[in-house]
Amino acid sequence: MLRRTHTCGELRDGHVGESVTLNGWVNSYRDHGTGLIFVDIRDRYGLTQVVFDREDADQSLLDAADTLRNEDCIAVRGTVRVRDGGPNPKLATGTIEVVVAELEVLAKTENPPFLPGEKGSLPSEDRRLRYRYMDLRRPEMQRILTVRHRVSQFTRRFFDERGFLEVETPMLTKSTPEGARDFIVPSRLQPGTFYALPQSPQLFKQILMIAGFDRYIQLPRCFRDEDLRADRQPDFTQIDLEMSFVDRDAVLEIMEEFARALWKDLLGVEIPPLERMTYRHAMDTYGSDRPDLRYGLELVDVSDLASKTDFKVFSGALEKKRGCVKAIRVPKGAEKLTRKITDGYTEFVKQFGAGGVPTAKVNDAGDLETGVAKFIEPIKAELVERLGLEPGDQVFFGADSYSVVTRALGELRQKIAKDLGLIPENAWAFCWVIDFPMFEWDEETKRFYALHHPFTAPTPAQVDAFMGVDKSDVDAVEAILSSGYDMVVNGSEIGGGSIRIHRQDIQKKVFDLIGMSKEEADAKFSFLLEALSYGAPPHGGIAFGLDRLVMHLAGTDSIRDVIAFPKTQTGSDLMCDAPSPVDDKQLDELFIASTWEPEEA
Repeated sequence: MLRRTHTCGELRDGHVGESVTLNGWVNSYRDHGTGLIFVDIRDRYGLTQVVFDREDADQSLLDAADTLRNEDCIAVRGTVRVRDGGPNPKLATGTIEVVVAELEVLAKTENPPFLPGEKGSLPSEDRRLRYRYMDLRRPEMQRILTVRHRVSQFTRRFFDERGFLEVETPMLTKSTPEGARDFIVPSRLQPGTFYALPQSPQLFKQILMIAGFDRYIQLPRCFRDEDLRADRQPDFTQIDLEMSFVDRDAVLEIMEEFARALWKDLLGVEIPPLERMTYRHAMDTYGSDRPDLRYGLELVDVSDLASKTDFKVFSGALEKKRGCVKAIRVPKGAEKLTRKITDGYTEFVKQFGAGGVPTAKVNDAGDLETGVAKFIEPIKAELVERLGLEPGDQVFFGADSYSVVTRALGELRQKIAKDLGLIPENAWAFCWVIDFPMFEWDEETKRFYALHHPFTAPTPAQVDAFMGVDKSDVDAVEAILSSGYDMVVNGSEIGGGSIRIHRQDIQKKVFDLIGMSKEEADAKFSFLLEALSYGAPPHGGIAFGLDRLVMHLAGTDSIRDVIAFPKTQTGSDLMCDAPSPVDDKQLDELFIASTWEPEEA
């Protein structure tokens, strides 16, 4: 084989006159009948034009060149010269070309399912995933995976320089479901027992802290058997970190330093120090615990004003437990939002539990009109002052329980911003969200759930209150704040963590509050509870979603674009045809049988 001396993105004017060898794929083939055959050869580094001269080249070379088709894998040897006909400013190699003296066809291609070198519309995502090896030849996909590589390498260097040790934790571990479902793996050697693939290395990294490895890092694969969404995969990668002898501030400072340095290194963007926002403020003001701070449209509580009206939608909401009325002012919304759009918003909020979204406009005289204007006339002046309403504005209301109102208006806020083009391009808005409730009550199951996870400690100021709280007092339990924290950028959570529980009595109390019996806690977590009795240091950490980080840094909104071999939204690998049945012999060896009946299903 002709061994390459240069990549297809490397050659410049300084290489003119040199003999070079390039390896790659045929990106395009052009024979204009002028005596010259032009072939663009492509690899992941770029593209170079090579030329076959019909007057000077051997006939055998020309015959071989005439057989070339897009996506053939080839090697060429030739001499670099100044590009005939002038430079091509669209190519980094656009000032030169290579006159071919020798051609080796390394592999011919079948008729490609699509051409990765072509610009324009892409084939369907299913087709791209079915032929992922072709899709990954696209320069854009190679750029994105290069960004992913750079993020991984930067991360390892950054934390290595700060004393973190990379430690691998098991892929086959104990099933301790609390939240997402585990992927389980049957054991052949111990019939009737199962491993689980890790949802995260959470317990192992806490054990490492107890073992004295005070700064840990890993880029682990994690697995969650969840219903899939556009930004989730059943298997994904975390940047997983833990530190001992730290408080919340210490963790936030070094992780913030990492994020700011990463954006500077990859994008050349200076990120200012991160604002710290309480969970309650985020929910009150933005209707989300991952607020997008690139635009306004803040939620404003107008419950006290709403109580002065006879509007039954408002009064009915305020009679509910934790009922409230909130409003969003949309500057110039009356001029930009049609009746059809606002009617659509009513249907939009219903999917989040709201009955609708009352609205009114501010006319040129400063009066409220249309929609629910007549019902809120008694509070017009106070409403205008509180919301800062101006002629041409539109106001939307949410009236229901606090949880329904904040979620519905929080989602509506994002939709309005997209509809009106209020989100600035190339803007980065980071923040920390802190002081999360430690638990939330689920009315359907009549039990508490840990908002982050059950290994998150209460805030230091509330430890005593936490230890004395009775789980029958729902309000008192929900008032306990955790030492959890999330890093948010542009409305997306890119990392979450907490100060962990390092006292056995606190950990047992958490298990009790979430309805876990002593027997169940011992069965699932005896190794952790035992380890906590042997001098566990205060510790805390965070896990960044590597895939989401790369999505932001590479400028794509699809998580499947940043993973080399992703799954579909149904959890399928279309290229490998996974998951797939296994034969009865394999099942017999594992002492398991399938109860799946396709016809009944």
